[in-house]
Amino acid sequence: MGLYLDDLVVGQRFETESMTVTEADIIAFAKQFDPQYYHVDPVAAQKSAFGGLIASGFHTLSASMRLFFDLNLWPEAIIASPGMEHVKWLKPLRPGDTIRAAADVVDVRMSSSKPDRGVVTMDHPCWNQADEMILTFRCAHMLRRRTT
Repeated sequence: MGLYLDDLVVGQRFETESMTVTEADIIAFAKQFDPQYYHVDPVAAQKSAFGGLIASGFHTLSASMRLFFDLNLWPEAIIASPGMEHVKWLKPLRPGDTIRAAADVVDVRMSSSKPDRGVVTMDHPCWNQADEMILTFRCAHMLRRRTT
């Protein structure tokens, strides 16, 4: 798409494709980054408060961000992300779930000290195949401006 900060306005929504997460995906991620028993051991996870294997919240967050960046909205404009806030895991991601996400523009701010850039703030909800919201967070994305 080739968007720049100047192209974004509050209220815009971008919707992702979907992704199905397998048991093997969940276990592999968790073994490397979050090896709690309810993420890595399907048998032991049956006795957990979740009643079965679930993905790490960080896996859910990472998968959601992957879906967002697969949109390739601003390949030349992206600089970095100054941060994320209000991360809420609302429902667990389970083996076989298919997730999709969106990105809603909630603020667009030009930099006062560096006129070639600014920050777009987006809410990033994520849903499973039953249209249940499983994750939400707010992320700031620092972007170049098209014009200065």
